[in-house]
Amino acid sequence: MTTETTETKSPEAEANLLFDDAKITPVDTDAAKHHSGQAALKKITRPVAGTMLAARVLAAISGVLAVAPYVALVHLGALLLTAFQTHTPVDSRQVWFILGLLIDAYLARVGIYMLALAMTHFADVRLSRHIQTQLLDRIAHAPLSWFTATNSGKIRKAVQDDTKQLHMLVAHAPVEVTAAVVMPLSLLVYAFIIDWRLGLLSIATLPVFALLYWIMMRDMGPKTAEMDTKLGNVGTTMIEFVTGLAVVKAFGRVGHAHSRYAKAAKEFADFYVGWCKPLLTGNAMALSVVSIAVLLFVNLCGGWLLVRAGYVSAVDVLATTLIALLVPYSLQVLSMGTWAYQLAGAAALRLQDTLDTPVLPEVGSPIHEGLAGVAGETTMAGTSKSQKSVNHVNDISLADQSKPQFMTPRIPRSFEVAFRDVSFSYGEVLAVDNVSLELQPGTVTALVGPSGSGKSTLATLLARFADPDSGAVTIGGVDLREIPSRELYRLVSFVLQDPQLLRDTIAHNIALGFSGIGADNKPVSLNDIRAAARAAQIDDYIQSLPKGYDTVIGVDTNLSGGQAQRVAIARAILADTPILVMDEATAMSDPDCEAEIQAALSNLARGRTVLVVAHRPASILGAAQIAVMDHGRLVACGTHPQLLATHEPHYQKILQLAGQNLKDGTSDGMAPRENESTPKPAATSEGSHS
Repeated sequence: MTTETTETKSPEAEANLLFDDAKITPVDTDAAKHHSGQAALKKITRPVAGTMLAARVLAAISGVLAVAPYVALVHLGALLLTAFQTHTPVDSRQVWFILGLLIDAYLARVGIYMLALAMTHFADVRLSRHIQTQLLDRIAHAPLSWFTATNSGKIRKAVQDDTKQLHMLVAHAPVEVTAAVVMPLSLLVYAFIIDWRLGLLSIATLPVFALLYWIMMRDMGPKTAEMDTKLGNVGTTMIEFVTGLAVVKAFGRVGHAHSRYAKAAKEFADFYVGWCKPLLTGNAMALSVVSIAVLLFVNLCGGWLLVRAGYVSAVDVLATTLIALLVPYSLQVLSMGTWAYQLAGAAALRLQDTLDTPVLPEVGSPIHEGLAGVAGETTMAGTSKSQKSVNHVNDISLADQSKPQFMTPRIPRSFEVAFRDVSFSYGEVLAVDNVSLELQPGTVTALVGPSGSGKSTLATLLARFADPDSGAVTIGGVDLREIPSRELYRLVSFVLQDPQLLRDTIAHNIALGFSGIGADNKPVSLNDIRAAARAAQIDDYIQSLPKGYDTVIGVDTNLSGGQAQRVAIARAILADTPILVMDEATAMSDPDCEAEIQAALSNLARGRTVLVVAHRPASILGAAQIAVMDHGRLVACGTHPQLLATHEPHYQKILQLAGQNLKDGTSDGMAPRENESTPKPAATSEGSHS
């Protein structure tokens, strides 16, 4: 769902951008990313930290109770051995007493362990629901510019995959890792109580294992972070390749585009193989010194020598040998817990970035507090600290505490639009510089300028993709920040070059534009939808499909770019808003459907206040005013004849770059002349905004 948020580039420029072979590298080190991930993990799991701590305590108690069977074994063995050596009968009461204690301790241990697991699993369910609720709430309040700057795969991964990634850490690790630590430690303490020499035999190979394991794991955190980064590069270049395939094929550079993806994939493969080879070798060596064969050899041989010397009994050797054999299992659990901790840290960092998504202030709503809990701190500029330090997500300047704070909602009574001293920046890059511009109701205003001049940014501010850093955008004299979002998008609709369609029926995609508040308060009907589709020049095609308007996009059919654009136009027609923002929809369309899209846009624009970002000057010659932008500033404004008569240099240059030598005001474009009076299509049951 990533789209251009500043200026639309030419196909050649876009192709060159896609083929830039510059290596994608994170600004911060992987070690810093690892530490940030662990901090994010602690913050995100804070709502269930108490439950996890209680579960750890129960797991520790369960681990201590694991000593009971070995105590019973030693005492029972000593009882039987004494009876054998003295040729006396075994005291059955003592035997049954020991067995009873053994069973009680075992049941208590299992019960406490299962209770601890149940607590962490319920905590995991609560945390997952809490995080997903916070994510959806945060995303629901995010500015539209965040969606155009954020890949849909990242959102899906955060909501679905990353929350699941925390399952092992929350539901299993607190109990299993604690038990894997406490149980062998308790048993080893008991082994030393039996005999310190047998205790030393039980841990004889552990120092060698610990040294080898430390050598193997010392770079695990940074390496995991680096793996996550390189894997992300693979995903990014793959998306770039797939989404830009039409452009690169047009310029014959498919091989170059594929090489970028292949390079990222090779870098990841080389890194992963280079990391895993010594890791697997070290792991095999470390595990070999605590293997069952080695432990049996060390403990039985050493124990046999101690028995021969008369220091210990055979029962003692058997007990401590069994204790030593538990070490490999505990080490395996600890290793899995460490790996789960590393993966969860990376997932937590991605979750925190999404939870730190800047939100637009909603009039009368304390947005900076209502999303507390696991949501992270947001800086004054609206960008989270973790975003700045790790992912460097596009900085979206939002209203801060120094800007006007509107507490009372207001609804415009008229539809004139005004930009008053508006400035806006992407981070430190100034995109719009002190622009003032007025749009009269029912007229078309065109924004023209070279790529990077700020025209698309200025247009999206009217749709409140973001708030200006300074100045104000008003409708009917009401600041957009005073208008509730629900009401704003009943006044303003937009058609962008990259239409966004849901994986749903065509009818539902078009019906998204219906506000649900018609003059007769009736829900949208299929007739309304079809009327909008006819005005958008797409009804005939939809009717030709086997399922018609019930066709599911992406399942039953795949729409071409031009067809998808016309569905989006039908949605805007059905919305029937008095104000329309268009980033010229035919700039990237197929030639065979451009005429149909132009006709659809003409139907859509009639009778509305239109702000259109023009990439082809010929399409907007009849506009009521043409605003010329350069380097974020409004450098000229007037009709086409006025701009020609004054020999405005920026406008002349734009015409020259477009390969045009236009001397009059005629146009076959979508914009109607100011003196034209054309009836508006009755696409909905709502009244016309003329």
